[in-house]
Amino acid sequence: MIHNKTLPAWYQSHPVLETMVALRETQWFNPSVAPTAQALGDVGLTAQDVAAASARLRRFGPYLASVFPETAEAGGIIESGVVPVESLRRHLLSEAGLHDSGRLWLKTDNQLPVSGSIKARGGIHEVLKHAEDLALQAGLIVPGDDYRKLDSDAARAFFGQYRIAVGSTGNLGLSIGIISATLGFQACVHMSADARQWKKDRLRAHGVQVLEYESDYSVAVTEGRRQAEADPMCYFVDDENSPHLFLGYAVAAERLAGQLSEAGIVVDEQHPLFVYLPCGVGGGPGGVAFGLKLVFGDAVHCVFAEPTHSPCMLLGVYTGLHDAVSVQDFGIDNLTAADGLAVGRASGFVGKAMQRLIDGYYTVGDAQLYRLLRWVFEHEGIRLEPSALAGAPGMLRVLQDLPYRKRIGLDPETAARATHLIWATGGSMVPADEFSDYLRKAQPAPTLL
Repeated sequence: MIHNKTLPAWYQSHPVLETMVALRETQWFNPSVAPTAQALGDVGLTAQDVAAASARLRRFGPYLASVFPETAEAGGIIESGVVPVESLRRHLLSEAGLHDSGRLWLKTDNQLPVSGSIKARGGIHEVLKHAEDLALQAGLIVPGDDYRKLDSDAARAFFGQYRIAVGSTGNLGLSIGIISATLGFQACVHMSADARQWKKDRLRAHGVQVLEYESDYSVAVTEGRRQAEADPMCYFVDDENSPHLFLGYAVAAERLAGQLSEAGIVVDEQHPLFVYLPCGVGGGPGGVAFGLKLVFGDAVHCVFAEPTHSPCMLLGVYTGLHDAVSVQDFGIDNLTAADGLAVGRASGFVGKAMQRLIDGYYTVGDAQLYRLLRWVFEHEGIRLEPSALAGAPGMLRVLQDLPYRKRIGLDPETAARATHLIWATGGSMVPADEFSDYLRKAQPAPTLL
């Protein structure tokens, strides 16, 4: 029995589960998606909350430019560009036998400074918020100050009294660990078994304590939370439930809007935007999607992408059980090359808050991720890690799902005017030998259907 139902009963009531349990690629477009104006209230956060997060990141700009010279040219703003991937678009459409349709762009969070992944957004924002709260309370800074004051021995000694902990599959740990150690905090990252060794090594090189677990992400988070609760000087960054992580990710939307405008890309009802977001526990894609909905409303369609072996958000939303169910409950092993997405139980906060705002969910097999990784590197010259390729097949999943297209009014004329955006979540900091290993694993795989 699985949550009081037999497996055959689950298959009868939720047919997509049979494909998921068989570890085959699938997709599900949620028929219960609501107009943005109706569903935004589900989140419990507002545009003002996102604006406050954006303002905080601007306040810390001078500090970040000082301690991370690679951000100096941008004034300490941690941001990535958008680039067209025309060769990939033609390749995907050709493989699937589809007609020419729309434009395809890549959001290059793989090149974000400091930690080289999307986690440099929410993770750094949450640590900066905690540091700001402590520093204001202690009188280290006052409103209106130049935050470069915090780049001092006195500030680092002050923060050194406090600890910051997080549970991670890798990229969030890198982000939290690096910014925490730079500020002077004692940082501890609880790493799940699937975390890459190079990420652990890089953290330790920054003076971060890394605790390793033989279990998956959920165990690392649970243990990290338990230890932090017993230490009044320790702040736990809760990837499953944190609004501050979520808001840090949401800031990306206003910046993306400016980038699309500069590129001459119109986003409205007649020119829809489809965004494909790799999903682990859900905080990163959920926050970005929330921001996008605030900016573009019903003109943007957000779709989450997960590994076939770790479809926790699809499982939680599709069954309605959210964080009460894990992929392991259905015998899915949660073992995938997409280490950043190797999560068995989704964030209940994100799943419930965003379920009427996310258009759909699909899964991708590891073989496809490796094959796409190699193709993008060889033809577009872009280095991505496997999890960052999860968004690449999204355009095909949308174009091939006729009931979904009909439901949202995506006729051939509108489809030709659409913009598709793959959110590339990480990869630029992958060591050369590790990346070469990824390329070697890119064996021929079935065509993308």
